[in-house]
Amino acid sequence: MPSQAIRTTRRLATKFGLHRDWWLYVLAVVIGLTMGALAVAFIRPLQWAEGQEALFGSAGMWTFVLLAPALGGLGVGLVRATIGAPNVGPGVTTIIHAVLRRRSRLPLTVGLQKWICATLTIGTGGSAGAEGPIVTIGGTAGSTLGRSLGASTSHTSTLLGCGAAAGIAAVFNAPIAGVLFVIEILLRDFSVRTFTPIVIAAVTASAMTQGILHDSAIFDIGDTFNQYEGQFRVAWIPAWLLLGVMCGLLAAGFIRLLAGVTKVFEQTGLPAYVRPAIGGLLLGGLGAIWLAIQDESTLPSFYGNGYGEITRLLSPNFYIESKSQGGMLSVTSLILLVLVCKLLGTSLTIGSGGSGGMFAPALLMGAAAGGLLGIGLESMDLLPHGTPARFALVGMAAMVAAVTHAPLTAILIVYELTQNYQVILPLMLAAVVALSIARLLCNESVYSAKLQALGIRMGGSSDMTVLTRLTVQDLILDPARVIDLKLPVGDVLRQSEDDGACDFVVVDDHGGYVGMVTMDDLQAALLHREAIPLLQVSEICRTDLPTVMPQDTLDIVLEKFSHADSDALVVLSDGENDRITGLVTRARLMRRYQASLDHEHGPRTPSHDG
Repeated sequence: MPSQAIRTTRRLATKFGLHRDWWLYVLAVVIGLTMGALAVAFIRPLQWAEGQEALFGSAGMWTFVLLAPALGGLGVGLVRATIGAPNVGPGVTTIIHAVLRRRSRLPLTVGLQKWICATLTIGTGGSAGAEGPIVTIGGTAGSTLGRSLGASTSHTSTLLGCGAAAGIAAVFNAPIAGVLFVIEILLRDFSVRTFTPIVIAAVTASAMTQGILHDSAIFDIGDTFNQYEGQFRVAWIPAWLLLGVMCGLLAAGFIRLLAGVTKVFEQTGLPAYVRPAIGGLLLGGLGAIWLAIQDESTLPSFYGNGYGEITRLLSPNFYIESKSQGGMLSVTSLILLVLVCKLLGTSLTIGSGGSGGMFAPALLMGAAAGGLLGIGLESMDLLPHGTPARFALVGMAAMVAAVTHAPLTAILIVYELTQNYQVILPLMLAAVVALSIARLLCNESVYSAKLQALGIRMGGSSDMTVLTRLTVQDLILDPARVIDLKLPVGDVLRQSEDDGACDFVVVDDHGGYVGMVTMDDLQAALLHREAIPLLQVSEICRTDLPTVMPQDTLDIVLEKFSHADSDALVVLSDGENDRITGLVTRARLMRRYQASLDHEHGPRTPSHDG
């Protein structure tokens, strides 16, 4: 069997001095190579579909725009009805749910269903991106490989992360961003043990994709941007702040609109396989409005993943030519129309059950918002050097950070597109401002909103910092019931019956702490009732339990509880006499922890799963 073979190989490798997790590195390379090839196979049909505009005449364009999204949505519904797979929301949300609730176990049908559905959605004009599906495909591949080899839950999670990071790295040609996406959003684990194989998988996938396509997989801003937009000046800091505020407001509105549209479709009572078709029909109506306003010879810019429109918004020549032709007003109207239609179109596509990612819509909306701000500054002669393209680039990072609540990923995925270090400061500034505004107005990200509705809090190592900021002094201590070491056990039992006490602190003749007697100890004594009159506290006292100091942080206390079979620990003062000040209980510690999480993340919605 594969699991037995891998265990035998690992034991032999350990004998020869190899690290026990070395095999994860080998599998990371395999996953990277596999995902590089799969990413190309997934992207090629989408790129082919985008290049078929020339085949349509005017009548054909109207027919496609009106009906294609609905037919694609119907196909998505039928595929979902045919290929059953766990689905709690958009692909990344399903991956997070698997990590938090399914021990990182994803059946292969999840990736297969997502591949077909995303191709149908994006290929027929649905407003969504390719990165979410490729993350799901990669995560499923990694999870399946881990389960087939009999890997532990932690190793399966790592392999799942390898597949997801490899997918992002392959699609965007951005291995660093792929790694941070997985660590920041999916796994929330920054340990070296997890980090190393994920890096290997991401780098391998990116190299594999470049070797096949000889270019970035999705879109490339080219050398023109760095030629015109190389200098980022300190004087523009207020503009970056304003752009961050704009994108934060826009992101909060998008998250709430998407949640509202999703809720409306769920409350219609329509079968799940019909909803994507209805959403596609509404998207077609929005596309018809676009054709009535704009050129009828091209597909609406908000259809599909929108990477062509992003490339245009990031091109300095686009703004230079528009300005020279005196058409900045019409360009402003066009960009505003793209922004509004992308906002509504994505909400209709994803909210109705269509399949696709959120990165691409966020990138386009951020680029449009940045472009509008840049045009406004240029019209006031506040942009003497460069073009609005620089603001479009920064807006992309700000919007992605605000929508996903993953600022590091957003900053680096945009930075890796330019390879220009001078853009990093405005990217960082705008991203963190946008994230702050978005979290102020909408505490959940576009990924975690659905999980929050299911009563699942996205925790992980990031939330452990809450415990490191709190100490025992922040807790309400239970009073300590002190008993003498030489007291008969029968007296303790009577006191427990009278007062309902569960835990007793044992002291010696000088009042010094000796140990504890817990309810489990008393219940064990009751099994030998005839011996109780002869027992003293010293004979059942537990002296192996750790004690706690008032200045101990709660993460230390939690670790002590993990090694102690007791629901309470004694708190001793840090003076010379180690005076007993009370008891800290598991229940109070967890209630304080929960209250701190509610303060930071918002109150938890009760789960309906029991």
